Amino acid sequence: MDNNEFRHWSVKAAEWGVDYRTGLRDRPVRPDVKPGSIFGAVAASAPEQAEPMEDIFADFEATIVPGMTHWQHPRFFAYFPANAAPVSVVAEYLVSAMAAQCMLWQTSPAATELETRVVDWMRQALGLPDGFTGVIQDSASQATLAAVLTMRERALAWQGNKAGLSGQPRLRIYSSDQVHTSIDRAIWVSGVGEDNLVRIPTAGPNRAMATEALERAIAEDRAAGFLPAGIIACVGGTSVGGTDDIAAVARIAEREGLYLHVDAAWAGSAMICPEFRHFWTGVEGADSIVFNPHKWLGAQFDCSIQFIRDAESLVRTLAIRPDYLKTHGHDGIINYSEWSVPLGRRFRALKLWFLLRAHGLEGLRTMIRNHVAWSEKLAERLRREPGFEISSEPMLSLFSFRHVPGAAADLDQHNLDLVERINRDGRIYLTQTRLDGRAVIRFQAGQFEATEADVDHAFEVITEIARAG
Repeated sequence: MDNNEFRHWSVKAAEWGVDYRTGLRDRPVRPDVKPGSIFGAVAASAPEQAEPMEDIFADFEATIVPGMTHWQHPRFFAYFPANAAPVSVVAEYLVSAMAAQCMLWQTSPAATELETRVVDWMRQALGLPDGFTGVIQDSASQATLAAVLTMRERALAWQGNKAGLSGQPRLRIYSSDQVHTSIDRAIWVSGVGEDNLVRIPTAGPNRAMATEALERAIAEDRAAGFLPAGIIACVGGTSVGGTDDIAAVARIAEREGLYLHVDAAWAGSAMICPEFRHFWTGVEGADSIVFNPHKWLGAQFDCSIQFIRDAESLVRTLAIRPDYLKTHGHDGIINYSEWSVPLGRRFRALKLWFLLRAHGLEGLRTMIRNHVAWSEKLAERLRREPGFEISSEPMLSLFSFRHVPGAAADLDQHNLDLVERINRDGRIYLTQTRLDGRAVIRFQAGQFEATEADVDHAFEVITEIARAG
């Protein structure tokens, strides 16, 4: 592809993207395809000779797009959003064109220094104190792994990386059952082991860790010869928004000398609104915090910010400095590859810089406030509708509900069938979870371009399909 062809196809791709986003409401949110159908439509072997771009692009439109779930659809109410505001997409065009490897300051000085600046913009926007610095990770999973590795090393006096875990005291890490499964994976990969992740029972409407049970578990583990290393708390858990009492947990962590990591991957974006910060009161006592601007805030995936109270502990855990990765003749610079597990790094800060400047914090606050209000309104409409019950009250823009018709013998199966019928219909997209052992249906409003009419439409679809049986 020469430069003229590059220009032509770049313009065509950008124009296609605009048309795609414009027409999303006319597409089903989730495709109605059978497993293996796309695999079978793609050639079994790569071509030996070059093929025309016209043919490749045509196959993309005919084969790939019809098999995609449309995460930017305004009626995507499943999981959590993976928003890509149009201005963020534009920034990603530029990042892709430059294709920089941003592992060190010297390999992309502007990428490093912009990352430092926009992370601090976000620190201020979330109301976090000056003592926090941060890094843009690819996902909350990587941020949590980095935090678990750091709590492991700190507990083992920085000997885990060097000596391994064999012969060391058995570490213990504490969380509730409301945390995301990325915590389980971090425990596996870190070598701490699933048996050493201690699940603390939850209590109250927020499904928060019971702090007395947490203190008791720590004391019992110390008495049994285990080595408590850290606590992972959550704000806005994935299932139904479980939220720990961060201030109470932070006091325990400080008293016990444990590392505290707070997972606010989804809900953290809402903390740009001061009225929602009560959900993480005491967060300044955390050692690290993660939130994903690529969820609710509108920065295209991947863009996850990890705030750190003591950056030196993170760097001491993760930094490897062979001679070929040293930047000679410069002191005091940041090499962000030393702050994360992967060495390679994309230029993630650019889309966040574009996004914050193009929308402003107040524009983003308005979006989040609208989503919360619209979700609360939908929960109230369903509560009043015969045959429906609200299973978990709204946590920001997330709640769960259950259809309970008198004729259903197996309500769990009935609700699982209902969510599948809704999704096959294609007009909206929901997901299910289990709450207190029962199948319930989740709803969250969070797509960047959703309107109140889209949320109202969800009520019509849900009730229509439930009545149809």
